[in-house]
Amino acid sequence: VLDKETVSRLFQEVEAEEGYALTVDLPVQTITTPAGEVFSFEVDEYKKQCLLNGLDEIGVTLQDADAIRVFEQQWRRRSPWYFAGSGE
Repeated sequence: VLDKETVSRLFQEVEAEEGYALTVDLPVQTITTPAGEVFSFEVDEYKKQCLLNGLDEIGVTLQDADAIRVFEQQWRRRSPWYFAGSGE
């Protein structure tokens, strides 16, 4: 998260100069302007890792697919009555 004044200034610079490009380094958590000015920002570690790994909530859940499958198999063995009549 950058402070409001910095964000406003960067937006003004982007709008004022065609081809203006900021460099965002998510792992290091910095933004660098074309003039070399560097701004640090904070980001939630969980959200950062999701962005770096291209994961959304479903992707995060699917990382545990094997554990989920094992749990479901154990649940079926322990509670067969729950699944009675479900056709499975």
